[in-house]
Amino acid sequence: MIESYKRFWHNILNFSGTSNRTDYWWPIVINYALGMILMHIVEKMLGHPINDIYTWGDWTVNFAVLVVGFVVWIASLSLLFRRLHDTNRSAWWILISLIPLIGQIWLIILTLLPSRPNRFHQGFF
Repeated sequence: MIESYKRFWHNILNFSGTSNRTDYWWPIVINYALGMILMHIVEKMLGHPINDIYTWGDWTVNFAVLVVGFVVWIASLSLLFRRLHDTNRSAWWILISLIPLIGQIWLIILTLLPSRPNRFHQGFF
């Protein structure tokens, strides 16, 4: 679990190669859990939702949340590209998520499929 999470951050801008199911799902679950916990803590400290801006300090917190969210999104996107490569699919399959509901479900199914020999494999990073 820890090694998968380390590889997630080590390969933040690596959009090539592959990631197996373990290396995909552990960072997704950990980021979701950490995000929920941290958002709850910050909102309790502020005394109101993060998106409500009353002072310059609130604006700073909101901006920091947006920056961290963007960095995690880029890292997760590269991880999804590598996961699709591991199932021997092009990263262009990510566009299937543009189809409302069905596309998103299909993309989750693609990430659950087992690894297959593929043209993208470049070894472990």
